[in-house]
Amino acid sequence: AIMCAHPVVGDAPFAVVLPDVIMDDAASNLKKDNLADMVSRFNTSRVSQVLVEEVPEEDVSKFGVVDLDGAEISLGESAKIHAMVEKPEQDEAPSNLAVVGRYVLSEKIWDLLEFTPPGAGGEVQLTDAIASLMNIEQVDAYYMKGKSHDCGSKLGYMKANVEFALRHPELGEAFQEYLAQMKG
Repeated sequence: AIMCAHPVVGDAPFAVVLPDVIMDDAASNLKKDNLADMVSRFNTSRVSQVLVEEVPEEDVSKFGVVDLDGAEISLGESAKIHAMVEKPEQDEAPSNLAVVGRYVLSEKIWDLLEFTPPGAGGEVQLTDAIASLMNIEQVDAYYMKGKSHDCGSKLGYMKANVEFALRHPELGEAFQEYLAQMKG
């Protein structure tokens, strides 16, 4: 799907924002959102950025997972990715840092995407093309501030709606009362 944007973007760096991931910054005091910070880091360093967050070990097989070769990063920091694996088995995952669905990528990814063979699920995986990109230039993991909601699943979508509804300034309290009545 990303290749469909190539004629519009041209041979330039670009950001990818996957629509099934909703970013939630309510738990953090962000002065600059994650994507803006990633773009700023890219513009300064010319190093592609991949947003990651920690997930439970039992969930690693649902995501692309990064290997930082033992480096530890804090929220809002970046570190070099040494390897990336799409949907690894739990016992084969290099970490529990999962790719979240926001990327800032150099223009060199275009040629790599064009020749990336189908991977996990029989689809061309952006993760596989990024793994190839790491053979020719550095790619960093950016540890997200806040949290994400995986709305690619029905349950994730429902959880996101409930969390946002409970925080709504006008309706949150009434919604919480409604939920309490349903629990009955």
